[in-house]
Amino acid sequence: MENKMKMGGHHHGMGGHPQGKGGHPSGHPGMNVDYNKNPFIVIWETTRACGLKCQHCRADAQPDPHPEELTHEQGIALIDEIYEMDNPMLVFTGGDCMLRKDLFELADYGIKKGMRVSMSPSATVEVTKERMDMAKEVGISRWSFSIDGADAKTHDAFRGIDGTFDLTIEKLKYLNEIGISHQINTCINKANLHQLEQMAELMKELKTSVWYILMMIPTGRASLDDCITAAQHEEVFKWLYELSKNAPYDIKTTAGQHYRRVVFQQRAKENGTTGEEITFEGTKTRDMAQFIDGLARAPKAVNDGNGFIFVSHTGDVTPSGFLPLVVGNVKENRLRDIYRESPILRDLRSPDKYEGKCGICEYNKVCGGSRARAYGATGNYMASEPFCVYIPEKIRKK
Repeated sequence: MENKMKMGGHHHGMGGHPQGKGGHPSGHPGMNVDYNKNPFIVIWETTRACGLKCQHCRADAQPDPHPEELTHEQGIALIDEIYEMDNPMLVFTGGDCMLRKDLFELADYGIKKGMRVSMSPSATVEVTKERMDMAKEVGISRWSFSIDGADAKTHDAFRGIDGTFDLTIEKLKYLNEIGISHQINTCINKANLHQLEQMAELMKELKTSVWYILMMIPTGRASLDDCITAAQHEEVFKWLYELSKNAPYDIKTTAGQHYRRVVFQQRAKENGTTGEEITFEGTKTRDMAQFIDGLARAPKAVNDGNGFIFVSHTGDVTPSGFLPLVVGNVKENRLRDIYRESPILRDLRSPDKYEGKCGICEYNKVCGGSRARAYGATGNYMASEPFCVYIPEKIRKK
């Protein structure tokens, strides 16, 4: 049970730990990761080019690469800089990262340094068996694809191109055949909410390692009208918690930070405790995501700009792909300086500065709400999570 719950991070985030020769020789980042200094995970949008037209795309992806996309040399320099930040996980995304010609050279370079590199391409004809074989050869640790419906009709409508559902299933089956671990990302929205049970079964059939649930964020092509309600979020989280007890795959959430609170509450209820008295390394558990994550993934709760950072195809740095506030550019400054010194990122790493109920909530170190959704819904990245029904103790006591 403990190791079933691996939650944390962010869209396209990959499970597991950095390996090998870097900052964590044991392959485990330990409990003393300081998110003020280094992220746990870095997402690099290697290109904005993509052949799909997804309804929820944060990127507003384009058919061709941008002329100011990071060059091969700049990409290598970026990998070096990321490695020096205590060797976090690195995920190549896009657009469609398969449209980046030097993708496997970049991956090979990072992996040879001892980095854990994953990729999140679009399910298109670009993903050939040859390329999947190549990914295995260079040592890609995990591959992720998206499935946003239990059937072709729902998924293809969401992805904007007919045939992507069948193509995705075909690619996933081949990854199983050659033994590459994969995760499946699902964006929960009004159109597929009724298919959760069927999708859970499909995840089992496809032998996925992780089912990564993204709660829709109103940014890019997605609107508030596509999002499910606060009460529905709570129902989904309780359902996921029950599912996690017996599912043969791990369940993680993105922009569903309050799933951690629900897990905490459900576990406390089952244990007949409030959770207050359980401490970990002398710290009350409500400040410790490890209690929830079963010590199996991020050592602490990951949120936009807090243990998580995103580098765009042109080198712009943002707290995440879904929180489009540019805090610097890697062509001009080192990633570590941007990450450590940006006033916006420092604010995002200070849950007690959050406004509204998130600022006074007793779960704000474990949860903190989706900063991206707060921004998408209100224009204020420090505002309360707009889709959370929980009323903090401090408000109830009044």
